[in-house]
Amino acid sequence: MQDSTFIGLDVHKATISVAVAQGERGGEVRHWGTVPHRPDHVRKLVEKLSASGARLHLCYEAGPCGYGLYRQLVEMGHDCIVVAPSLIPMKTGDRVKTDRRDAVMLAKLHRAGELTAVWVPDAAHEAMRDLVRARATAMRVTGKARQHLQGFLLRHGRIYPGKKGWTGAYRRWLAMVRFMHPAQQIVLQDYIDAVADAEARVERLTGQIADLLPTWSLAPVVDAVQAMRGVGFIVAVTVVAEVGDFQRFDNPRQLMAYLGLTPSEHSSGASVRRGGITKAGSGLARRALIEGAWSYRMQARVSPKLHARLEALPKSARDIAWKGQLRMCQRYRHLVAAGKAKVVVVTAIAREMVGFLWAIAKAVAVPPGNTEVREG
Repeated sequence: MQDSTFIGLDVHKATISVAVAQGERGGEVRHWGTVPHRPDHVRKLVEKLSASGARLHLCYEAGPCGYGLYRQLVEMGHDCIVVAPSLIPMKTGDRVKTDRRDAVMLAKLHRAGELTAVWVPDAAHEAMRDLVRARATAMRVTGKARQHLQGFLLRHGRIYPGKKGWTGAYRRWLAMVRFMHPAQQIVLQDYIDAVADAEARVERLTGQIADLLPTWSLAPVVDAVQAMRGVGFIVAVTVVAEVGDFQRFDNPRQLMAYLGLTPSEHSSGASVRRGGITKAGSGLARRALIEGAWSYRMQARVSPKLHARLEALPKSARDIAWKGQLRMCQRYRHLVAAGKAKVVVVTAIAREMVGFLWAIAKAVAVPPGNTEVREG
């Protein structure tokens, strides 16, 4: 520890505020200064700080600036962690927040071992995750475009007589809708074109994900977890992209907590109070899992679509998936019979799905290709 120096970095788009804590217990902690957030200035900063021969331990909060700084520091041969902002210990009475104080606080806490590191994906994994998230954004844009169109039609009393929207029949009905004023007809066509463009974007991104998947190191995991009922291609690639290396979780309970599917709790003494799920971690992966969990309300079976996915998969993955399907279908019926709300039941099923997904990913045993392991 005496030969180590702990560096806290408060990182922003244009600047980095730097604080230094000496390695020994109770050692000096000082604000070093502020440098431009550019690779050449970062390199000069690290060279100055390491000139004394001390081993540098750097840290900064995860945020919009990404992992580029982390990768540069690691490539230079120094230890660096990216800190989970929500898990940084905070003093309840502290009402002053500045870049200087944040950097000093990070340096102190890093020296004390009180910081929790997030898992940092490698560049290839981050690229695939960006692509998956881009598709999710396109899906939200498509939903908004459809709402705008349907809201416009409803305001003017144009109501589709069928039962289900966005089918072939619904689109043919849209093509026959007419307005007396040409301005309203222009608005209608613009809304229709916006929906078509958004849907084309989703389809294009989906195809690009499928094209690039074989080049991804986690492609075998994506294929294997599709043995689960309710886990099609998009759900599988979304969950794997958001979770990353399944090997870093020692048991499925850790993964359930990581995805925010475990109940919150506020207990004291003899009083035990549990609430809704924590909703920590990736909301995108959690929504995908809950959507897939609705399929377990039906009786256990292997549909033709699922059978087609199972054919090329190893027997270990197929066995785990079937065992999970039997358990979760039975659990769904049991919880509904006990009077639980269906939304609560499906969330519980999604939590159990995570356990079986973890088991399948472990059975595939893809070696980790990433550089940082999340603690806790």
